[in-house]
Amino acid sequence: MSDFPLGYKVVDQGQALKPEKDRIHGVLLAKVEEISGQRVFRCMQCGSCAAGCPMHDRMDLSPNQVWKLLQMGEVERVRDSKTIWACFSCFTCSVRCPKGIDLAKVMEAVRQLLLRKRQDYADGNRIPREILSEVPPIALISCLRKLSG
Repeated sequence: MSDFPLGYKVVDQGQALKPEKDRIHGVLLAKVEEISGQRVFRCMQCGSCAAGCPMHDRMDLSPNQVWKLLQMGEVERVRDSKTIWACFSCFTCSVRCPKGIDLAKVMEAVRQLLLRKRQDYADGNRIPREILSEVPPIALISCLRKLSG
């Protein structure tokens, strides 16, 4: 038997698979919703955010997977992914969302939780001068936004 993603397991036909209630309504998820001002459960998993994301190919989790993980209470998996640092906060996902949900704010909220603990993935000041001209400007803006508080 192979391992399933997100800790899913084989269930008998007709048996419902539900995540633990305390994980769905956990403190971390409440904090993400408070900081971002977005309600995670409004997402209907249409995939428009992932389809339009210019950084999708550089993420270990696609934007719609981030939503699903958050809905399942797996905030730690989102927090530990490289996806939150790959997000440029370009708001393409927010513009394309038929429900008007702002995923960029949620990504920023998760980053803020880590930055408050002094954990960061990218430091704009450590980019070598030799490759600085090759770095997309939006990436530099994203690094600066993270430092501006």
